[in-house]
Amino acid sequence: MEFVVKNLNFDLRQTFNCGQCFRWKESENGGFSGIALGRRVSLRNSGENIVITGAEDSAEWRRYFDLDTDYSEYIARLSADPTLKKACECSPGIRILRQEPFETLLSFIISQNNNIPRIMGIVERLCENFGEKIDGGYTFPTAERLRGVSAEDLAPLRAGFRAKYLADAVLKVNSEEVELDEIDALPLDEAREKLKLIKGVGDKVADCVLLFAFHKTDAFPKDVWVKRLMAEFYPDGLPECTKGIEGIAQQYLFDYVRNNRGLNTAADSRNLST
Repeated sequence: MEFVVKNLNFDLRQTFNCGQCFRWKESENGGFSGIALGRRVSLRNSGENIVITGAEDSAEWRRYFDLDTDYSEYIARLSADPTLKKACECSPGIRILRQEPFETLLSFIISQNNNIPRIMGIVERLCENFGEKIDGGYTFPTAERLRGVSAEDLAPLRAGFRAKYLADAVLKVNSEEVELDEIDALPLDEAREKLKLIKGVGDKVADCVLLFAFHKTDAFPKDVWVKRLMAEFYPDGLPECTKGIEGIAQQYLFDYVRNNRGLNTAADSRNLST
């Protein structure tokens, strides 16, 4: 099964290599494949279109790839600021995925003080050890499947100090101390504080989860690189045109600085330190 979409403001490399996801890999033909929503899916460019194989044109997949959002409106709004205008022109194809919340939570706990290749390796080992086998790989394990797991049980992941944080996240999600289903309805500040009940989850990890899983576009994750670019470009805070879409602005701005200003020229070595 497959379906075709226009590639307007949807660049595969810009979307999958911007640091928001860890289970998508580039193939030799420039396409990408990964496992999401319990399936292995591939995307490739075909002229002015993107062909998505392994998924159907459904509300579920359109939501995952955020296909029904007009990113040209974001770009037009952010272009009121000269620096953001350059950033949008540099990376107009970034699209924010709407990933599964539990997967996003654990993935960004793993991302702390880490780089993308190692994050991807730990995530893959988590899936291989605890996920469900499907054609082409393993699904990301559910909270229920991980119920009762301890830091010691997670030793095969080689996640280091993060293992105890992963175990705490599993415990608090299963006990409903942190109810992921309720996060979406909470205002940003309340949602952030709820996620921070999990050991090892600070503002940055919480905001990544809120932006990349719950599509709270006012969430503004700040890693060491973002703090540096804020000090350089916006020491007095973001411009008014970013109000409510600060997280979208962050993605354009970071990609621009990374690719054009030499902060970190290799996408797959991006350090995601808190």
